[in-house]
Amino acid sequence: MRAAQILIDEKIATPILLGSESAIREGLAHLHLTLDSVVIVDPAKSPHLTRYAEELYRLRQRKGVTRTEADELIRNRNYFASVMLAMGDADALVAGLTQHYPDTIRPGLEIIPVRDGLRRVCGIYLMITQRGIYFFADATVNIEPSAEDLAEIAISAAETAERFNVKPRVALLSFSNFGSTRHPLADKVRKAVDLIKKRAPQLMVDGEMQADTAVTPEIIEHDYAFSPLRGGANVLIFPNLEAGNVAYKLLSRLGGAEAIGPILNGLSKPVHVLQRGAEVNEIVNVAAIAVVDAQEAERRANPR
Repeated sequence: MRAAQILIDEKIATPILLGSESAIREGLAHLHLTLDSVVIVDPAKSPHLTRYAEELYRLRQRKGVTRTEADELIRNRNYFASVMLAMGDADALVAGLTQHYPDTIRPGLEIIPVRDGLRRVCGIYLMITQRGIYFFADATVNIEPSAEDLAEIAISAAETAERFNVKPRVALLSFSNFGSTRHPLADKVRKAVDLIKKRAPQLMVDGEMQADTAVTPEIIEHDYAFSPLRGGANVLIFPNLEAGNVAYKLLSRLGGAEAIGPILNGLSKPVHVLQRGAEVNEIVNVAAIAVVDAQEAERRANPR
């Protein structure tokens, strides 16, 4: 509710709060918030409930969802919000403050299609450190990505960096430095680099490399002068979800970095999932990113 007040005051967005209207009104009064322009929608009492259930059934009827199950699922706020987004009654979705990540992201992935030209959705964290800004991918979605997946994740993460006016310098991470260890896991990362160079030849990218090599320009310049990666990487692509998730949480908790995200990339409409227990400013940051994503989605859908 406090985040919604900031979004209104800063003219960032018009928040739509899903839940019991009486409970939300009571909470607003307790916090001494007015939120005059906020929209409150109670899924259980919505006049669109039947229409949304029919759309959910249409989308998922060949994925094991019966009409009766659609009537039940649509009362779940995450399914309701995802269908609301799909049908154009909202422009973006931000959720997950009090729920487990899989339970929050699953309805969005089931209902909102992947963007044209992409195969995968990935999660990116923007890490603000004393040394600068870094983009970590994938830290939330793909458990064991293939070389093809890693290539797509890397290109998508580089595009995200550019949206933040950061020139991407991309490193694909491993326990090996440029063939120092011959192992199928390192070979997978090396193959991904080859795919990226073919698809995005203009991108500054290299790997496979260890994490300290990636972020220490002196190591590359002294030991690996053949590498085109100069200045240290600012987009770090992890070989699997385990590595990415561990890295961003350790950096956040022990290194004092501020983590913004996760920024969910790849869906045709913006769905963003908060960390459980996110603070007010974190919710505002993610909502602001969702607004920009919605504007870009609109431009893709209606190019001039």
